[in-house]
Amino acid sequence: MPKLKTHSSSKKRFRITSNGKVKRNKAYKSHILTKKSSKRKRNLRKATIASSANTATIKAMLPYK
Repeated sequence: MPKLKTHSSSKKRFRITSNGKVKRNKAYKSHILTKKSSKRKRNLRKATIASSANTATIKAMLPYK
């Protein structure tokens, strides 16, 4: 059986926690920040857990994590 390739963009965007959940960064923090409130930008800094609907797909893209 050949080795599986890791999806390159996924390995940069997701981390698997010790409990097997998928950690991700929030979107909408890259540009057009002037109209967003400080509170909103501060909350976007925090990482969050990916949706359970997407977890299986993400884990398939990261076979050795």
